[in-house]
Amino acid sequence: MQPKELLALAQEFGCPLYVYDAAKIKSQYDRLKNGFSKVARVRINYAVKALSNVAVLQYMKVIGANLDTVSIQEVRLGLYAGFAPEQIIFTPNGVSFEEIEEAAALGVQINIDNLSVLEHFGTKHPRVPVCIRINPHVMAGGHTNISVGHIDSKFGISIHQMPHLLRIVENTGMHINGIHMHTGSDILDIEVFLYASEILFDAAKHFKTLDFLDFGSGFKVPYKKGDIETDIEEFGQKLSKRFNAFEKEYGRDLTLAFEPGKYIVSEAGFFLAKVNVVKQTTSTVFASIDSGFNHLIRPMFYGSQHAIENISNPKGKERFYSVVGYICETDTFANNRRIAEITEGDILCFRNAGAYCFTMASNYNSRYKPAEVLFKDGKGILIRERETFEDLLRNQILLD
Repeated sequence: MQPKELLALAQEFGCPLYVYDAAKIKSQYDRLKNGFSKVARVRINYAVKALSNVAVLQYMKVIGANLDTVSIQEVRLGLYAGFAPEQIIFTPNGVSFEEIEEAAALGVQINIDNLSVLEHFGTKHPRVPVCIRINPHVMAGGHTNISVGHIDSKFGISIHQMPHLLRIVENTGMHINGIHMHTGSDILDIEVFLYASEILFDAAKHFKTLDFLDFGSGFKVPYKKGDIETDIEEFGQKLSKRFNAFEKEYGRDLTLAFEPGKYIVSEAGFFLAKVNVVKQTTSTVFASIDSGFNHLIRPMFYGSQHAIENISNPKGKERFYSVVGYICETDTFANNRRIAEITEGDILCFRNAGAYCFTMASNYNSRYKPAEVLFKDGKGILIRERETFEDLLRNQILLD
């Protein structure tokens, strides 16, 4: 999207504002699907946790995606958006057994990552098909919060517990129809991912009635010009060749599945905020915006680097600014960043704001959550209204 288009949306819908470019969402989906065009059956399960607005989920269905969910609420959002139960996989961690049973009753694909839960579920519901999440003990991904395949991770059943796992399956007679792994986000080294994939292939040989192998996701997207990203075409070529060979060896048709979230929506998202104050101190020039980590916490939580542009003055002379929020704590989006000269009232645009941005927003300091807009076919469509004071009071009860 161009600065003029984003500025027009800021003027139409106000700030702060999340904008999602439908064309970019589709191009990312198509790129991933095309990367595995040599595999007969490919299923892309969009990770709802990245961006869960129901209008976005509706659009995912239109372009051909299925859904990966981690909570019963995300399952219900997917059903509400029009997905059939068989188009949804449920991959929770540490939830109650009742939540897993509720998801199973809705007819979605269950994915279990705990031996005790597996045994309990298999004993009670031996006829319900189950996918098993394996921890391959392979460290892939960037920040420690998003690398989930290592030995100390809370996710998945250790590959070293395979004998125990097989005993449970045999004793319960349960039907295992899928094997899954997820090593983490921001994967840079394709060879590390392929190494983890070999572990999944070896695990799959223990089960004779599999329908799919789910390789998770974690593909890195660029956050700035020249940034490293996962080479989907090279990765697709290498994994496709290996998958097709394994399918032939396995002797049964298999579906190759992925569960991308950030890869599909990150670059499609823009966060627009208005500059309230430009403040010069003895050493720094602060640009304070009408937002904070209540709306975009990733820079403070992960140290993520979102490119920031002054779309009100895109060709202005660049100066150095620290971009900060209005929260009554230190909420710094960027330190000493080169940005076109900023004046009060200008609109700043944060790029890569599609994934884990609005979904992690809060009402901290009793601030309202922003509006969301889907930019589709050259037009902005409001898909979430800006909150009001009445929204803050909803569900709160005064004392008598």
